[in-house]
This record gives sequence, structure tokens and C-alpha cells, in this order.
Amino acid sequence: MNAVEIAQWVLRIALALAFIGMGVSHFVAAPARTMRAMIPPALRQSWMPSPTVLVTLTGLCEVAGGLGLLWESTRFITGIALVLFLIAVFPANAYAAEHPERFGKAATPFWPRYFTQMLLITLCLLAAI
Repeated sequence: MNAVEIAQWVLRIALALAFIGMGVSHFVAAPARTMRAMIPPALRQSWMPSPTVLVTLTGLCEVAGGLGLLWESTRFITGIALVLFLIAVFPANAYAAEHPERFGKAATPFWPRYFTQMLLITLCLLAAI
């Protein structure tokens, strides 16, 4: 195993742990309540799943994404799916950033969150190859 392969292995494990940890937090009462509140009004339409369902689904996606990075046969498609996931959940983070008085620590200011999201997208792509 060369240095690049070792770095990718470490990256995959770190991302897997991060995504699994964040996914599990969707099933803990207090964080899940905050996440439900972070869903923007535009996504609270009658035709959309309820905030509870959305938080549950995103939690399952994160856990599955973390696990999927660990298997070579699913790694590439998982990396792409995680990129799409990060894009899909960004509106909730942007909404929280607009309302720091309501979301406290979860309301990371917009630009730092944007750049963090871009970094995560890049890392997911690097882990996928």
C-alpha cells in the first residue's frame, strides 16, 4: 500500500465515522428536534414528507453513506450519492444560518458553512476514487 492509498483509506474511515455519527444524531431527541426546525418553509409543503420523515431519511442516508464508503464495490456510487446528499441538505443549513437567534450553534454562518460543504464534497469525491 503506497502513501496515496493509505491517505485515501484514512480519509474513507474518517468520513465514514463522521457521516455515521451525524446520521445517528438524527435519532437523538434534541438534535433531531433542531434538525426538524431547520427545514426551510419552502420544503414544508403539503406534498412534501413531514419534517420528521425528512430528518429520519437524511439520518438513514448519512449512516448508509458512511458505511458505503467502506466497501470497495459501493465506494464510487456512495461518493456520488453523498455529494448529491450534501447539495440537497444545504438549504437547511443556509436557513439556519439566516436565523442564528433561533438555532444557536447549529447556525453556522453562511460562508463558512458553504466552504465547509464544498470541502466535504471534495473529500467525498476523493474518497470515492
